[in-house]
Amino acid sequence: DPLVAAAFGRRASDVPGASAPIGRREGERQRDNSIRVDTARLDQVLNLSGEIGLTKNRLNALRSDILAGRTDTETLQALDLAVSQLDLLVSDLQNAVMKTRMQPIGRLFHKYPRIARDLARNLGKEVELALVGEDTEIDKTMVEDLSDPIIHLIRNAVDHGIEDPARRAAAGKPAKSVLRLEARQEGDHIVITVADDGRGMDAEKLRAKALSQGVITAEEASTLDERQSYDLIFLPGFSTAEKVSDVSGRGVGMDVVRTNIQKLNGSIEIQSQLGKGTTLLIHLPLTLAILPVLLVRLGEQPFAVPLSMVREILPIEPGGIQDVGGKATMVVRGEVLPIVPLSALLGWPREAVPQYGVVMQSGAAVFILAIDSFAGREDAVIKSLEVFRPKGVAGVTTLANGQIVLILDMKELLESAGDRRSVSRSTLFEAA
Repeated sequence: DPLVAAAFGRRASDVPGASAPIGRREGERQRDNSIRVDTARLDQVLNLSGEIGLTKNRLNALRSDILAGRTDTETLQALDLAVSQLDLLVSDLQNAVMKTRMQPIGRLFHKYPRIARDLARNLGKEVELALVGEDTEIDKTMVEDLSDPIIHLIRNAVDHGIEDPARRAAAGKPAKSVLRLEARQEGDHIVITVADDGRGMDAEKLRAKALSQGVITAEEASTLDERQSYDLIFLPGFSTAEKVSDVSGRGVGMDVVRTNIQKLNGSIEIQSQLGKGTTLLIHLPLTLAILPVLLVRLGEQPFAVPLSMVREILPIEPGGIQDVGGKATMVVRGEVLPIVPLSALLGWPREAVPQYGVVMQSGAAVFILAIDSFAGREDAVIKSLEVFRPKGVAGVTTLANGQIVLILDMKELLESAGDRRSVSRSTLFEAA
């Protein structure tokens, strides 16, 4: 349940003033399905609906002309113009409807200062929660689902990350800690930051604790870098608490925080510096309804990857590939990037030599996804897999031709693939 390393030895739920852990209250409160919408946004939806109606009438008239045998250039040009207008209007209407679902995140943030203040007082600490970006808008359906994960992160930061005044003074820090809760929009994503100026995380102690609990092997521990060591706290059942009370024993941990965020098609990453503090970054789509994706193919099978992760697409040519440490790499704009075949991530047999590389960024990882071909961009209507969600699959969508396509969770795929994700240059280009 802790955010930080074994040195801290407590769960936030052991502390008086810490609220019940997330996950335990699921279903105990009624979800608010109502929403307050600015009338100007509703007016925009109505205006666009009217324009779409007019364009539809124009298309019906052109259809009648064509059925009557009028297929001259003027009629066909008018048809093309009407279809283009309809496409723009539907896109504008889609955006307008999405905006009616958006709410300022400040409505979620406003309750957190008191929670942080009460917990800090019970712990004998001085903490100020600074709120940044309260006007940032987020999909209404995410607000309630984010409430408990953020509370959990704040509790962990106050309890585990931030030192008491005496220790802060000894470290040359102000007695009062500033815990920053920030929201900002980056492209088609929202980034929520929970950052403290406390003691930071000890990667070595995390590895040692995971090893002692049998979560990882000694060989695995020796290969983990700092970022991977921090991610150990997301493993189910992993805890650095030395003793567990009746209350904390019934609790859940950071694995549930990550699971809840992944249900929102989001991700969470950790940045930490020992003695300086810890930052948690939650990346979320602007809306749960529609996700811009790039369609990539293995053979004839299409898959969808989030467009927000895509930097560029390059041809894969043997002359531009080099082995570094036995792994195929390519230099892109001065960066040496590993090549990761999609077939290797999925555990599929290769049918052909990859022809294209998609330069992608997943959290701190930048890599080239090797694919057979790509089919362009689409706005995917996301459908979640309620009964069973395979690892590495964020959801499904239906293409215009009716084909069902899996939307890939690249971060999860990379983590689950492990060493299998990297191949040598010779393996990459050998005949399938």
